[in-house]
Parts: sequence; structure tokens; C-alpha cells
Amino acid sequence: MKFIFADSLDHVDPGYDFLRDRYSENRQPYWDDVYPHEIMGYAPYDGMLVSRGIVGGTAVGGKYTEAQAMRFRRDGARSFLRLDKPPFSHLPIFGDCGAFTYHKEERPPYTPEDTAEFYDDGRFTHGCSVDHIIFDFDEDLTGFESGTEDARRRFDITLENAAEFKVSTRHMSGRFTPLGVIQGWSPGSMAEAARRLVAMGYDYLALGGTVPLKASQIKACLREIREAVPQSTRIHILGFAKADEIETFEPFNITSFDTTSPLIRAFKDAKANYYLPNSAGKLNYYTAIRVPQALENPKLQRLAKRGALNQEELVKMERSALDALRAYDRNEASIDDTLEAVLTYATPALMGAPLADLPGTRAVEELRARYRRTLEDRPWKACSCPICKALSIEVLIFRASNRNKRRGIHNLGVYKSLVNKLPSRSELHDEADIPGDTSKAKPDPHGSIVCRSCI
Repeated sequence: MKFIFADSLDHVDPGYDFLRDRYSENRQPYWDDVYPHEIMGYAPYDGMLVSRGIVGGTAVGGKYTEAQAMRFRRDGARSFLRLDKPPFSHLPIFGDCGAFTYHKEERPPYTPEDTAEFYDDGRFTHGCSVDHIIFDFDEDLTGFESGTEDARRRFDITLENAAEFKVSTRHMSGRFTPLGVIQGWSPGSMAEAARRLVAMGYDYLALGGTVPLKASQIKACLREIREAVPQSTRIHILGFAKADEIETFEPFNITSFDTTSPLIRAFKDAKANYYLPNSAGKLNYYTAIRVPQALENPKLQRLAKRGALNQEELVKMERSALDALRAYDRNEASIDDTLEAVLTYATPALMGAPLADLPGTRAVEELRARYRRTLEDRPWKACSCPICKALSIEVLIFRASNRNKRRGIHNLGVYKSLVNKLPSRSELHDEADIPGDTSKAKPDPHGSIVCRSCI
């Protein structure tokens, strides 16, 4: 089972100054920043995925700048993602259309022909057919029954595109592996889509539309899909939001899945921001300690405008919280003093009121308990990854993109190790099916790119 990381320009400044919270001088974001595999010195994933909707173009505005999109098309995905060097050149690169970016449209803005050309020009190793996402889902429906008019229309569009995509790739001499995308409104309709895709000649299917579904619903779909297609058929799960439960999906013989969950949770989850493996082979989750920038946080600025706290006080509280955390890391401050300094500043930033105005509030006490656990356990000391070794407690401070993304990159490394230890890594398929077993790749001899001198 291969873990594919869905990239969205998730790179960081290797020379970021954590004490002054400043980017490196004369930084040019794409050219000077580094991807997770560069900063770690090894790939914390089995491959990468790039969505056409993220790259953008004339049909859909993406996240890439015009210059970046042009460079991506000119140089190809491997060069753009810096996967062209020996430690990473074996990794697969998947592509999909990013159906959510055009979900409001009547039809996808891409054709099967130009999508095949996009993958071929970008030198992807795997490319998904053009799908149209279906949001309706009813687990209780049986077979191919029901389905709204719009759901059936999107179902037909997805399969028509898949058929045309298969034809469009034939002259490309197997330069990339085409995946037929499954969309449906029930387990039965998804199984029917899978059956039709196999009849078209696909031996690798991509299950779409899973993001809003519960784990049990995704399993219900996989159960029926597996009954409808040969066991040799490979399955990829697109946008797998239930990545933390991946071990429970092993019975379905998943070949690969893509997710951004470990990275995204570092800064979008309210509680589980930092991953650490435990002795049971599972993950422990820790809450990162929020110390936002005093002059940029909206809630703090509103408090300042109301006169509840002035800006000078906020800057002083911010500095006290940071100093306390760093002193605690050096064993020069007690946990209680550190907690008090942190909560005095974090509470107004999170809850919009000074700590003194919220005595005994349940939300404050829950936050105190989560922060105490993070500080008591010192998880950053238990991790030997390049980021934690270089940053120490800074990696647990929830503050600005460069810290938060580094914590997310740490999570990718932890998660990749968890996937590596699963009892089965797609036993049915050999390594040639998806080039790239990172366990065979040696770490970059130059090491990771983490600026120790900035701490």
C-alpha cells in the first residue's frame, strides 16, 4: 500500500529565522524554498500527486503563478517537484484533475484528450481520467438503483470521459499508466462504475468522492467494488481524508492512496497537530501551543481596538510566552510558570477575552490540560527526525507558516513510517506496478536542509 502525498506547493524557507520570525534575505519562494523530501533528506512518502486544478491554466485558475505553471509544463513534473535527483528519481508521480475545483460547473473544463496531453507533457507516471464529482451518497441504496438526475448525469460524464481517455492514451506507448476514476452515489453505483471501467480495459482504478464520507461508508464502497472487479485490479483512493485509519483498510487490498492529512492537521486541526508513534504501532497526537504574532492576530487586534488589551501589553505577553517555552525547553523554567505565561497570551488569541475574564471556563481548562500534556511529555525530544532535532520546541509552537508546515512535514515522516510497518504493503502487486520503494532509497548524503543557526 503506497502513500502518495498530494502536493500544493508545500515548501518552506530553509533559512527562516525562528527567533526573529523572518524569511531569509532576498528569498525567492520557489527557487530558494525546499520541498519535504529536500528538508528531510529522504522522501517522507512513496510518491507525489499533482492536481491539474492546482496547477491551473486558462480553463481553471490554480494555485501556481503563471510563471510556475509555464515552468511545470516546460520542465515536467519531476524536475519541477525536484524529484529528478537519484534519491528521488524512482518515485512515482500521479496526476488527477482536481474535480472539486470545478464541482459547480455543468461539465468538467478539461477534455480527455487535453488531459492525456497534460500528463504526457508533464511526464507523469500515472494519470487519472477526467471525472465529475458526485456529492450525493446513500449507503442504504442497493445495486444501481435511485440516484438523483444530477448524480446520474455526472456518473455518465465520468464514464464517457474515461472511455475517451483510454483511447487518447493508446498512442502514448505506455509513457504513463492511466487510471479510470470511479464516481457514484452509493456502494452499488460505485461498483457498477468499477465494473464498466474494467470492461473498458482499465486495470488500475481510482476511487473518487470519498472526502466527505465516513470510514465505514468508504469500506462499504470498497467491499462492493472488490466483488465487482477481478482481484488483480489495482485500486487507488483519491483524497483519502481517513488516513489515520489506513490500517483498517488492509482487507481491501488497496494499492495506493493520496492524502495531505498529516501535513494539513499540523495547522488546521484544533487538537491533533503533532504526530508521534507509540509502542503499540499507533500514533499519539499532541496539541501545538499557539503563540500567534501579536500585531497580526485578528482576535488580539479586536481586543486592542476595544481597549481590553493594548498593543504594548500584547507584544510583551507574546515575548513572555515565547521566552517561557524556550526556557522550559532548556530546563530553566517550571511547567506551571510556562503554562501560565502561555495561557495568559493564548487565551485571548483563541477565545477573544483575557484569561482573567474567563476563570474556571471549561474551554480554558481543556486547553490547559492539552498544553500541559504536550509540555510534560516533551514529544519533540522523543523524535529523531531532522526537523525536531534542529528546531526542538519550536516545532511545537503554532505560529506562522514556516513553523506550522515544518511540523506538518515531520508528521509526513511519522505517517510514512506507520504505513511502512503495515502487515501488508499491497502483497498482490510487485514493486514494478508502482515504481518506488523508498525503503530502498538511501538518504541524501548531504543530509537534510534545516537551518540550525537560526535557532
